[in-house]
Amino acid sequence: MKDRFGIYVILTNPLIGYEKCAEAAIKAEVAFLQLRMKHTPVHRVLKTAMIIKDLTAGTHTQFIVNDDVRIAAEVHADGVHLGQDDMSIEEARAFWNEPGKIFGFSTHSPKQAKDAFECQPDYIGVGPVYKTPTKAIPDPELGLACMGNIIRSTSLPAVAIGGITLENIRRVLQAGAINFSAVRAIMESADPFKVIREFQSIWEEYVGC
Repeated sequence: MKDRFGIYVILTNPLIGYEKCAEAAIKAEVAFLQLRMKHTPVHRVLKTAMIIKDLTAGTHTQFIVNDDVRIAAEVHADGVHLGQDDMSIEEARAFWNEPGKIFGFSTHSPKQAKDAFECQPDYIGVGPVYKTPTKAIPDPELGLACMGNIIRSTSLPAVAIGGITLENIRRVLQAGAINFSAVRAIMESADPFKVIREFQSIWEEYVGC
């Protein structure tokens, strides 16, 4: 996969609904669209995942399922994103042994990022950069300097995440981020397409293609 793709959109409790928000991200031609439905019955996650997989089919956007490799495999998603407490990358690859599938992995410290290199995920999440309420038990805030050091020290594509907004994205990019996710800024907007395009414009100014 490319190591420079800019914004990575994570769908979680979008104000305008999962389908419409997914359509906005696809219209903006984001490289990756992740479905994250924490504490939701499996049948509802599966139903939503099937809808989004159909929406992304044949587009520039690759569809990633959060946490659950079984759902990712069942809907023929493009990949799965795993956390520190989920199935390991090795186990997930053994379970879903299909060529071309993407396996992402969350990291929350320099040690975790270093350890992640051993299992060779296709990319890592790095965060939280800033404090964020999107997790019931939040991980410690990394800050810009630590985030930048982690990203510069790994050869894996990295996605900065956690508390990123239109107001601070320039500082995040200046500190070393190349790719990023801005969950609340997009999910809480009535016009996510407009917000995504604003982020993309700033990214093109600072990082480019």
